[in-house]
Amino acid sequence: MRGLQQAGSVLLATMMIATTAWSAGADDGALATVGSKTFTRAEIEARVKPKLIEIEAQKYEVIREGLDEAIAEELFKLEATARKITPEQLVKDEIEAKVPTPSDADIQKVYDENKEELQGQALEQVKPQIVEYLKAEKSQVRHEAFITELKAKYKTDDKLRAPTVEVATAGRPERGGAKAPVTIVEFSDYQCPFCKRGEDAIDKVVETYGDKVRVVFRDYPLPFHPQARPAAEAASCANAQGKFWEYHKKLFANQQALADDNLKTYAKDIGLDQAKFDECFTKKPGSAAIDKDLADGAAAGVNGTPAFFINGRALSGAQPFEKFKEVIDQELAAAKPAP
Repeated sequence: MRGLQQAGSVLLATMMIATTAWSAGADDGALATVGSKTFTRAEIEARVKPKLIEIEAQKYEVIREGLDEAIAEELFKLEATARKITPEQLVKDEIEAKVPTPSDADIQKVYDENKEELQGQALEQVKPQIVEYLKAEKSQVRHEAFITELKAKYKTDDKLRAPTVEVATAGRPERGGAKAPVTIVEFSDYQCPFCKRGEDAIDKVVETYGDKVRVVFRDYPLPFHPQARPAAEAASCANAQGKFWEYHKKLFANQQALADDNLKTYAKDIGLDQAKFDECFTKKPGSAAIDKDLADGAAAGVNGTPAFFINGRALSGAQPFEKFKEVIDQELAAAKPAP
């Protein structure tokens, strides 16, 4: 824990020094000139916007972790003082003593889910490691629950907020609660295998949170995926007939078969009016909307797929459900009215 804090301090100090150094002499916005060409700060920041957004997110995560540790330490001190014990004893009483011993069923479940990684080792060989893993996992859950209890007891005003990027939904296809407190804007590519994994996580998000989340899908067909743009055009035609999500699901389930003939077959499979679909697919009326998705995504710093913005908070790549849950839970907690 101390090592992480020291590393975070060094990182922040380095960033502050670097900021001071490269800011000097550029107050007028001009960073360089080549002949008659002037490169302004705004122009270069726009050029490297995806990297700047990523750095800002990393900076937030470091500060967030450090702040959470500091808050937890102070809360433990307050409660330990109130009970007239040491913080270490408080940890033993409220965390260690309240973590149950993993059941045989839990152990078996972890073993079964990780058989491939365990490379044929018998359950008895790896049981001690599995037990330690489960105890550590349950200890973390109990620790977080206890911190929540202490925050309710001792007034805690956490003002740190994650950096956000404004991303329009642009009337694009959506699912979930229309008035949900959490909106997820997804930029995706039907030919991208990582997007399929991201879609699986989003499906679980919708299943878990229901009307508490709204998911907006925006197209971001990458130039090196030749079938991604036609697939997006076809999905737009399905949307025109009110069956976007059915067609959308069909495309992700058949990523290796996205030729034009396949796209037309999928329209038939989900019960679309074939003649209307074929005419739409030929005329491509959805092209302007897809172009806008690409432009808006680039402006928001998207440089690959999938890319997600959860209430404006950037989340890049095929992240697991747990990462979505972490951010969504934070946003839901922030959306609750103060007591």
